[in-house]
Amino acid sequence: MEKFTFGSLLDVMGELFSDEISIAVADTEQYIYYRPSKRIDLKIKPGDPVKEGTIAHKALMTNQKASEFIDREVFGVPYHGMAVPFEENGELQGCVMAIYPSYTEGKSVVTVKSPDGWKPVPFDDVVCLEVKDRKTHVHAAGFSGTNKNSLQEFEYSLPRETFIRCHRSFIVNVHHIEEIYPDTHSTFVLAMDNGSRIPVSQSYSSYFRKLLGF
Repeated sequence: MEKFTFGSLLDVMGELFSDEISIAVADTEQYIYYRPSKRIDLKIKPGDPVKEGTIAHKALMTNQKASEFIDREVFGVPYHGMAVPFEENGELQGCVMAIYPSYTEGKSVVTVKSPDGWKPVPFDDVVCLEVKDRKTHVHAAGFSGTNKNSLQEFEYSLPRETFIRCHRSFIVNVHHIEEIYPDTHSTFVLAMDNGSRIPVSQSYSSYFRKLLGF
């Protein structure tokens, strides 16, 4: 029986996992194997360098297993990843990664701190989320409060078809946008149905236009 190649062996191993999981392998500097899943594709190609801020980079820098959420600024889509480094003769050789899609956790509310306690706000009622004074503020129709999670964590837990990151300080619910106005330097201003005006920064403008189709 002929020996398996490295890639074919990983392909077979990949069949053991869910269609939602992508698999990648890197040496200490670049990716050497990538198998995308049906649910998430980071568009990695063999030979691509391991970027700072990725789950692979974290595992290689610490030589320890890493598992966390990575926002869309690195690959253009948010993902949850797990990376495990491997050694040979005591020397770090690279790492293997499992890449999971960003998805909701089955809940349909954002729990907001109110003056008297906590208030569960249905996703549909949330107009936007804003980072201000180092706190995440959740704005709904006639109500605002704070939540302990960061915007990056909300990018992971909120439905992607409804909530879009448009600025480093804002995530908006597209169902509450009344109108979109052009602004300077290819950016936009969103008129929300609660009367607020929210900027779309230049770094998010092309992504925002693509998702909303204009």
